[in-house]
Amino acid sequence: MRAVITVVGKDAVGIIAEVSNVLKNRGVNIIDITQSVISDMFAMVMMADISSCTVAFVDLAEELRVLGTNLNLDIHAMHEDIFNSMHRI
Repeated sequence: MRAVITVVGKDAVGIIAEVSNVLKNRGVNIIDITQSVISDMFAMVMMADISSCTVAFVDLAEELRVLGTNLNLDIHAMHEDIFNSMHRI
């Protein structure tokens, strides 16, 4: 099982580390990551393996959302099945 995690907001030191730390603490492995900074705006997309996650996916998504709120970022986690269903023609 995989999830798509997006992070958007004003660039700051440690964003990747903070998000990665939450995932590590929950047994989630980052499969792929891309990030860019345009002017002072940060954007990142991660593909993560959630098959060994130690909490329910909904709880992981909420933990990431709260982290985003604390860091003034918009963080969303979406299960790959939902992502694929939304983008299927």
